[in-house]
Amino acid sequence: MTATPPAQQPDRPYDLVGIGIGPFNLSLAALAHGVPGGLATTFFEQRSTFRWHPGLLIEGATLQVPFLADLVTLADPASPWSFLNYLRARDRLFPFYFAERFRIQRAEYDAYCRWVGDNLPGLHFGHQVDAVRWNTERDLFEVDFTQLDTDGEAEALGRAYTRNVALGVGTEPYVPEPLRPLADAPSVPVLHSADYLEHRERLLTAEHVTVIGSGQSGAEVFLDLLRARPAGAEKLHWLTRTEAFAPMEYSKLGLEHFTPDYTRYFHALPEKVRSELLPRQWQLHKGIDADTIAAIHEELYRRSLHGGWPDAVLTPGVTVRTAGRVATTRVELHLEHIQQGTRSRLTTDAVVLATGYRERPLTRLLAGIDPYIRRDRAGRPLVDSEFRLDLDPTVSGSLYVQNAERHTHGVGAPDLGLAAWRSASILNSLTGKEPYPLPRRTAFTRFGLQQQEASGIPGQTPPLTPLESQR
Repeated sequence: MTATPPAQQPDRPYDLVGIGIGPFNLSLAALAHGVPGGLATTFFEQRSTFRWHPGLLIEGATLQVPFLADLVTLADPASPWSFLNYLRARDRLFPFYFAERFRIQRAEYDAYCRWVGDNLPGLHFGHQVDAVRWNTERDLFEVDFTQLDTDGEAEALGRAYTRNVALGVGTEPYVPEPLRPLADAPSVPVLHSADYLEHRERLLTAEHVTVIGSGQSGAEVFLDLLRARPAGAEKLHWLTRTEAFAPMEYSKLGLEHFTPDYTRYFHALPEKVRSELLPRQWQLHKGIDADTIAAIHEELYRRSLHGGWPDAVLTPGVTVRTAGRVATTRVELHLEHIQQGTRSRLTTDAVVLATGYRERPLTRLLAGIDPYIRRDRAGRPLVDSEFRLDLDPTVSGSLYVQNAERHTHGVGAPDLGLAAWRSASILNSLTGKEPYPLPRRTAFTRFGLQQQEASGIPGQTPPLTPLESQR
């Protein structure tokens, strides 16, 4: 939907303006649509249509969460915007039932989100938000935007006034410093995995391809290339900085780190403890799905059945120190093995960087709000338990964030499974009511010795008596 937002009366501001329409703000918009009594909302997105990691919709690749982690179900199973209702609208409910799939393909999740985006009112694609300010005279946020034409050129300017803002601008691909000059050079195929499918045909014709990165994206790209290249002439390298091609932590109790209970526990920890804890939890969200690891091994094994080894080198524990061009179109990687302390060079014809994503900088967008934002000792915005930026008390409105609070809320911040719960929490906070009653307890694990408020359920184990903290 690309229509211009309806003109506002000066005394009729929006209740909520959403900036960015990825899965998280799309979830918020869908649940806001169902709030009793209605909310005046509008959501802006710079892109012309909904797109979710289009470069990684590799055939057969699945979500790493169950289909119940859609936009709404874990907060409102009866919502008309659920994945099951999408299947029903497409006459696919019975085929899905017989397929017995708990984890759906990424392409299907993308199609579901596009269905919601095409039908949910109040979404405005092709609208680039330029600035957010606090208007002290009107006690409202001002959101300036530019309406774009089909070519992405400026067509009209606009301004919206709102009591509350939800930032859901997402993340952006991360390219390590040694490889940035090559990634920006059009003659050399050094690209981020986010653009993989766009360049897949070119990569398949390259004589030698190197994949860098140990997570799920790197594994999926390597497997796709491996399957498409001739046996005995694969000419692939897969390099990772981690010490192993490690599986994702997917045990039942391990998954409880992606519950509201753990999010509340993490938020209550001291800032220093949170900062030290996050890097140690990488295997909860940066490992590889065990089925993908098994598929890679099976493909490699199949290629060894008639003698010989596939021409594919998989080496963990390696960092790229520097990189440069060779003969204009080739790449030379200078490598260091961390444990051995040895160095080597690798010449390759193409590089796919499965090096993850970083939170998108908000400096320009929030320049007008920056003086009001309170920050921690590392300069990061403080985010309260209800996903609001901690602002100066002179700002009476709330500025909520989605997937920009990992430093305060833990590893679950980017997880699709917490999308509906977070959106419902935001709407409960925004309305001052409880349009979406949320569970008091969500995990069997009690993450701290002190009894958590959410787990005081009758009939449970008596609370522990806390002693004086040794911290």
